[in-house]
Amino acid sequence: MHFTKYHALGNDYIILDPADVGDVPADTRIAAICRRNFGIGSDGIMFGPVKTPEGHPGVRIFNPDGSEAEKSGNGLRIFGRYLWEKGRIGSDPSVISTLGGDVTVTIADGGRSIAVEMGTVSFRSEDIPVTGPPREVLNETIAVLDRKLRFCAATIGNPHCVVLCDETSPDEARTLGPPLETDARFPNRTNVQFMQVMDRSAIRIEIWERGAGYTLASGSSSCAAAAVARKLGLCDSDVIVHMPGGELRIEIADDFSVSMTGPVTRVCEGEIDEEIF
Repeated sequence: MHFTKYHALGNDYIILDPADVGDVPADTRIAAICRRNFGIGSDGIMFGPVKTPEGHPGVRIFNPDGSEAEKSGNGLRIFGRYLWEKGRIGSDPSVISTLGGDVTVTIADGGRSIAVEMGTVSFRSEDIPVTGPPREVLNETIAVLDRKLRFCAATIGNPHCVVLCDETSPDEARTLGPPLETDARFPNRTNVQFMQVMDRSAIRIEIWERGAGYTLASGSSSCAAAAVARKLGLCDSDVIVHMPGGELRIEIADDFSVSMTGPVTRVCEGEIDEEIF
């Protein structure tokens, strides 16, 4: 089973190309590949390119537990780099289809910097989804482990819960992330960001990713958190998102369509041996 591995700010993904591996591996095999001490190790798998009715290259995204995700910002930058290296797209803007909607990627700096137009953020409960009456989910309270937290919810093709904090810490993300991910008000589970607003042009987040756990960086999380900060009037339209793995630039239009720019690094390629299964 041939693979190629990249990371985007420490958020690492394995590319499995159907031309090399055939069908999507079973979820138990995906989990085995992603295990860090027993497999290749990654935050997920990008399976593609797959055919789409529109003729755009498509990709399916899998979490380390084998569950399927709708969208991944860092994963899409990585997948764009892979398609460009294989000559399947050029440096001009190109459309990639995902379960969470189409995105447009633009390659720059010899593949080392990639911009993705991620789509439009919605704060509507019925879009995310969040249980309860139809509404924009802003500045609500949630009780977790005897703590009352202030949060907003958003979707950019996948669900996010943005917790507003005076300061962020990895320990808090690891402790509060799991019960928030599986809270009953999020019927599809949720990604969780703990957000500290630094100034009008910068935020800091710690991330608990649905199906993956504590994560050094996340593109869709950065988009959701920056959009929430702007929606609340705490930041301007051009925001630098600081994460343990590095920084992303997020640009938010008046209609809350979002563009993300950041680096991608090629790590390795090789063959996965059957013995790990």
